[in-house]
Amino acid sequence: MANLLWQKPGVAVDAKIQTFLAGDDVILDRQFFLYDCQASAAHAQGLQHIGILTAEELAGIERELTVLAEDFKSGVFVLDEQYEDCHSAIEARLTERLGDAGRRIHTGRSRNDQILVATRLWLKDQLARLGELSKAIAKVALDRAQAEKDQPLPGYTHIQRAVVSSAGMWWAGWAEAFIDNAVRAADTGKLIDCNPLGTAAGYGVNLPLDRDHTTAALGFARMQISPIYAQLSRGKFELAALEALGGATLDLRRIAWDLSLFTTGEFAFVSLPAQYTTGSSIMPNKRNPDVVELMRACHASVAAARTEIEQLLSLPSGYQRDLQNSKGAIVHGFTRGLMALELLPALLENLDWNDAAIRAAIDSGMYATDVAVEAAVAGVPFREAYQAAAIGADSAGAGRTPEGSLAARVSPGAAADLRLDSLRARWDALA
Repeated sequence: MANLLWQKPGVAVDAKIQTFLAGDDVILDRQFFLYDCQASAAHAQGLQHIGILTAEELAGIERELTVLAEDFKSGVFVLDEQYEDCHSAIEARLTERLGDAGRRIHTGRSRNDQILVATRLWLKDQLARLGELSKAIAKVALDRAQAEKDQPLPGYTHIQRAVVSSAGMWWAGWAEAFIDNAVRAADTGKLIDCNPLGTAAGYGVNLPLDRDHTTAALGFARMQISPIYAQLSRGKFELAALEALGGATLDLRRIAWDLSLFTTGEFAFVSLPAQYTTGSSIMPNKRNPDVVELMRACHASVAAARTEIEQLLSLPSGYQRDLQNSKGAIVHGFTRGLMALELLPALLENLDWNDAAIRAAIDSGMYATDVAVEAAVAGVPFREAYQAAAIGADSAGAGRTPEGSLAARVSPGAAADLRLDSLRARWDALA
């Protein structure tokens, strides 16, 4: 490992202790490396504005940061164990290429300041991707709700057959859910869209840093003014981002549960495209919905990441090294969560309904609620209508069809009044 900035003369660095301190930084920091290069260029520009760097030195730093970023993307430069983290790797490269000018890049910064801005930029991109995926999922659901609004589907409460429902209602539910998820991703993006660069280790520095410039250069909506709040927000903002992701993966988990049930032989309501299933390694007669099951599992990773960060935040104000461990949590949570969500639009677009199995599952008792409501409309007190419908549930379906039940479901949002135009207007309004 290269010489450490903080290493004191005459004090040997214990290899095991240093390994423990570094943790998985060089692996995790590969996610943040390009963002650190971007932020380092903005910081260098700010240093030139206040006379710490000359125009020539700034040009050299900008040039070498651009080359370093390209080398990293192509694999020519590898962030590995010879470096303590991405920040020391950038400084070492600039020093190697530019000498003292490269060494000046750390002026007015701390390593905490560096990772804070790099992870903030990374989180902004993750939330933007979450919003894009949520919008794409909602679009598929809206389109299929419109196309399949009259397709009957059993409706369940307590995982028991309850009433006649429709594919249109099923799809509309997911459409509205993922519109909300897209809104939440955007709102959380606005919350965290503030620039912590220049707050150092939480108390500022003895330099008139051009923080207005770095805020604009990095595309932040505003400056995070208080250095102390910059520290207080670390973990808090990560938790908010994971909560936005978790809202989407919770919905994904429930979609996956429905599909897990609907693809069983006992239900057989849905057929999945072959590429979303795998063969059993021991039972040649079956295909397994492994993709759906792993989608169902991904929320566990997001929930675990939230819990890890929440437990880290039992700290006093100011920077604490504990917060280093928040990097692994957000990388793991967003990697697993977004990977699963990326597969969902195509899966939803290509699943097929098995109409024969669906209609066979709609039994007479599922019309009992219709009978009770009709009697109540005719003037029978609902309690009496309910009791009579319960007694006659076995014959409630006589002369009735799923289409008739759906056509009578006229309450706003129900099968005969899905209000898809309102949902589409909300979808159109998404950024």
